[in-house]
Amino acid sequence: MATQTGQDTGQDTGAAQDGSVVAAGSNAASGAGNVPAEASGQGDAGQDEPALVPPVDVIEDTGGITLYADLPGVPKENLSLQLERDRLTIEGRVVLDMPQEMQSNFAEVRLERYRRVFALSNELDGEQTSAELKNGVLKLRIPKAQHAQPRKIEITVA
Repeated sequence: MATQTGQDTGQDTGAAQDGSVVAAGSNAASGAGNVPAEASGQGDAGQDEPALVPPVDVIEDTGGITLYADLPGVPKENLSLQLERDRLTIEGRVVLDMPQEMQSNFAEVRLERYRRVFALSNELDGEQTSAELKNGVLKLRIPKAQHAQPRKIEITVA
């Protein structure tokens, strides 16, 4: 359903060997047809800026997929979600409120930007995507397109 791509290196970072995120029973396990976003030749202006890759859980059910992205310190105003054709880009800027009289002497994480790109299957309906940000966790729900929804076929007796 979704292929995740490394944003800064162009390398796949998926759980499967080919980078696809596929549920059991799906015929897209080979990843054929899923093109990493950076390989398509469509780069973003901010793509060259170093960024953290947020951890994302992808859960597929019969109605679509749900992505949970950990984005601690990113307020709604600094979060950008872009869905273009079969490409989903998640970007966010961290805001750390520190009193002016205090100064940081040490920081383990110095990057203030998150970025992650996913190539989406044509079985998903991007127009119906919903997003919710709560306690630093972004929840994205992308339902399956009508043609990809499972349906029951009625059997008639002849």
